[in-house]
Amino acid sequence: MLQVIIGICPSIFIYKDLRHQSFQDSILNKYGSTPEFPGFKAENGNYVLKYSSGMALMYLPFFTAADLLAEPLGYPKDGFSTPYQFAIQIGGLFMALLGLWYLRKLLLQFYNDAVVAIVLFSLAFGSNLLNYGAIGTGMSHCWLFTIYVFLLINTIYFYKQANYKYAARIGLLIGLAVLTRPTEIISCLIPLLWGLESISIQVVKKRIAFLLSQIKKIALAAVCALMVISIQLIYWKYVSGHWLVYSYQDQGFSWLFQNIFNYTLSFRTGWLIYTPIMLFAFIGIIPFLKRGHNKVAILIFFLLNYYIVSSWDIWWYGGRAMIQSYPVLMFPFAELVDTTLHSKKLKLIFIPFFLLFVYFNIWVTYHYHKGNLFDADSMTKEYFLRVAGRWSAPEETKKLRDTRELFEGTPKNLKLLYTNNMEQDTTLFCPAPAIEGRRSVYLDKDHQKSQKYSFPYTSHEANWIRGQATFRCTEKEWNTWKMPRFNIFFRDKDNVVKAYGIRVHRFLNNGETKDIYFDIKVPENRFDNVGVELDNSGSDKVLLMDNIKIYSFNE
Repeated sequence: MLQVIIGICPSIFIYKDLRHQSFQDSILNKYGSTPEFPGFKAENGNYVLKYSSGMALMYLPFFTAADLLAEPLGYPKDGFSTPYQFAIQIGGLFMALLGLWYLRKLLLQFYNDAVVAIVLFSLAFGSNLLNYGAIGTGMSHCWLFTIYVFLLINTIYFYKQANYKYAARIGLLIGLAVLTRPTEIISCLIPLLWGLESISIQVVKKRIAFLLSQIKKIALAAVCALMVISIQLIYWKYVSGHWLVYSYQDQGFSWLFQNIFNYTLSFRTGWLIYTPIMLFAFIGIIPFLKRGHNKVAILIFFLLNYYIVSSWDIWWYGGRAMIQSYPVLMFPFAELVDTTLHSKKLKLIFIPFFLLFVYFNIWVTYHYHKGNLFDADSMTKEYFLRVAGRWSAPEETKKLRDTRELFEGTPKNLKLLYTNNMEQDTTLFCPAPAIEGRRSVYLDKDHQKSQKYSFPYTSHEANWIRGQATFRCTEKEWNTWKMPRFNIFFRDKDNVVKAYGIRVHRFLNNGETKDIYFDIKVPENRFDNVGVELDNSGSDKVLLMDNIKIYSFNE
């Protein structure tokens, strides 16, 4: 993702090729940053980058430093080599630390030092800001986090002393947020609603009167915002010929709340499942409504942003999109901390959960990058409950990323129901070295699916069915969604009654030959045949399968 996002800087300053992106293939092959170009081809034949220009603008000082140092340090001056990546990494870390530093100054205007210290510790070690502010810094989230901190500070200054300096800063910050992520247009609600503690006709009239009295300063803020946003409009016009382009193409929003549960509580990537410390921000809304300040701006922004973020159709991108709203969420969070520090009973409840959530966030962050228990693409409820908080687990546990069912123990009454060593199958195509010199099922980019190997079976005497085969991996497929799947199915005639599969490359390495099996519970519904198949799922890697065996057994 790092090389994808900074691609606009090399396009302009190194390759002078913003329209055609002719250097992309060589860069993608060299650095392997992403499987394909991060954008699309417009009607006029030019390539349009998917991501807007805000990050490129913020990267520019760090990119420039790397560009000056790359050749003297002995690295290619290509916009993507180690100095460029290191510069962006350091830049993101710097922005995250800067945001935390000024967030402290912001919160100290409302809460004491003890409360603020706990809040900052919670953010730095208990939330996903740890990952995106210290490791995945090339993405937009920690940068936007700091933009929102500055926006809040300058909004406070503006309402203390309304002058052109703060108005211009507010406009530039809103413009930069929108240039980075267009949905951040809602950031304008913060300065517009700041200071309001309730909504009524009288309050609204008073706010409108104040805004009208400051119309010149508001106009300046709007001009500053539009100047920054116009960078994206000019880019779209230059590249595609149109002033407005929807660069995300077939990705969009569903506005009827259908994604909110999955976005928040899915075991796949749910925000509060994997950043549970933010539950304190939700709970903190209760005391915040009683004693907090600037309630209208904070709560309306939070709820609207939460609605927009969770409405994105690709909801499994996870809780990272909430990071930029954390400076706003820290107000109810801080209110809960302040309330807790004044109550011995609440401390007894708060402290254990606080420590648990911090520990869990460190566990997630470690296993996301260095461990092998957290798989952002394949987390399931069953797998999560087996591994959460642990530092090791049996390899068999990985099957729960795909199957939802796992037999652990010694099978009873194990009975072989079906076997196939492929010697009688004349339809096989196997130019690669076969397993043990025999004919084998062969899958590659041109052969994506095996036939179904099934047999008549109707018995419910056994609790489980085990599918097993010998696999040979010539080159491991690392893309989870392209990993070949070994499937077991129960069918009633041609209707699938139940089916599960495992991604066999989870258990294979380059050049390895291995027997792999998994188990599936016998369904209660009627079925008349059972079998297995192999599906390559889009991978172009060669995989061979042989020596299929299907067993039944009881617990």
